[in-house]
Amino acid sequence: MHHTLRTQDLELAIDDVVGSYDGPQEINNLESAALPNKRAVVEAYNHIKPVIYLGFYSLRSLRRENLRFAVSEHLYPAYEMLVEQIDRALTYETGVGRAQGGFPAGWAEEVVLRLFRELPNVRRMLNTDVVAAFEGDPAARSVEEIVFSYPAIEAITAHRVAHVLYRERVPMIPRIIAEYAHSQTGIDLHPGASIGEAFFLDHGTGTVVGETSRIGRNVKLYQGVTLGAVSTRRRECEPDGFAKQRHPTLEDNVTIYAGATILGGDTVVGEGSVVGGNVWLVSSVPPGSKIFGRARE
Repeated sequence: MHHTLRTQDLELAIDDVVGSYDGPQEINNLESAALPNKRAVVEAYNHIKPVIYLGFYSLRSLRRENLRFAVSEHLYPAYEMLVEQIDRALTYETGVGRAQGGFPAGWAEEVVLRLFRELPNVRRMLNTDVVAAFEGDPAARSVEEIVFSYPAIEAITAHRVAHVLYRERVPMIPRIIAEYAHSQTGIDLHPGASIGEAFFLDHGTGTVVGETSRIGRNVKLYQGVTLGAVSTRRRECEPDGFAKQRHPTLEDNVTIYAGATILGGDTVVGEGSVVGGNVWLVSSVPPGSKIFGRARE
């Protein structure tokens, strides 16, 4: 079927869209050249991830003799891309007046190098996460199956990398990495959340962990768990500069079952506690608690 190109009407529609950029809307920013490139950030992350699990991603046979070369061929391009994107983020934040305290020359290079020097510890932490998944899920037939196929490992890998950059106060880039993993897995881990080792997300779909959440060691969350804030209004959080803890603390060895919602920066789930499915929890519970089938306020 042939469609007539209505050039005049199309031109009028284009004029309307262009004209909509003349107003005061927040999304009218035209400084896209100064903003980080999302695809470049994701590409840089996708060079870092194989370094963490090199034997799972390499296209060649690996030995100790060629291991350094295999790592280098990922970290060199990751370095170039991340430095450029962090520089762009800093330039933009400084230009719009959001860069508090300023950033010295060469800061992006130093941050990326610190990230790379932190990768051995990131790998150690992720190893505990993979082992926790294997030990906690009888359906897993091997560690290899977990690394290759578990969305939870995809999400926590991105988180542990993004969290390093978040701690360095890098703007935008950590959230881009986190939201990339979120889009791939359905698991929403804010890069600001502090998560201890041996973290296991069983299934994980729909899990939300807020920015100021604090999670101890050997914690297990099932699908659909929310660690959220009581207040979600920006104006109520701005006076303290967003530094105040708004999300819950889960101490070591806590298990939270599917669909539970735990809210508030003052809410602490004590060590070794179990929170049942669909529980709504907005106050602290002592160590060893078992909360099932009722709301706790």
